[in-house]
Amino acid sequence: MEDFLANFFWFSIFFILIFIVYFFLLRYKLKKKKYSSIGEVGYLIRKFSLDTRKLDYWKMIIPISLMNAFIISFTATFVMMLPLEMIWQLMIGFVLVFALIYALYEIYGRHLAKKYRSRKKMEK
Repeated sequence: MEDFLANFFWFSIFFILIFIVYFFLLRYKLKKKKYSSIGEVGYLIRKFSLDTRKLDYWKMIIPISLMNAFIISFTATFVMMLPLEMIWQLMIGFVLVFALIYALYEIYGRHLAKKYRSRKKMEK
C-alpha cells in the first residue's frame, strides 16, 4: 500500500508540474498568435479536416495540456514501477507513449470533428 501511495504521489507531482509548464508554453504561443507552431493543433486540423476559422484555440490549450501531462506522467510513473532492466523499461515506455498519444489524440480529434467539422466534409 505504501508503494502505491508513493507512486501516486510522484504521478501527481509530475502531472501538475508538466501541466503547468505546458499550459503556460501554449498560452505564450497563443498570445504571440503563433498558431502554426503548436504541433498538436496542426496535427488535429490536418487529420480531422477541421475548419480553422471555427476553432477556438484558447479552449483547446487546456485539454491538450491535460493530455500531454497525463501521457508523460503516466508513462514515467508506470515505467519506474516495473522491476526490469533499464533497456526494457525504455522500450515499454516508448511503446506506451506512442499508444497513449495515438489513443488520446484520436478521441479528442473525433470530439473536435463533431464540433468544428469543415463545410467541405459535411457536404460530402
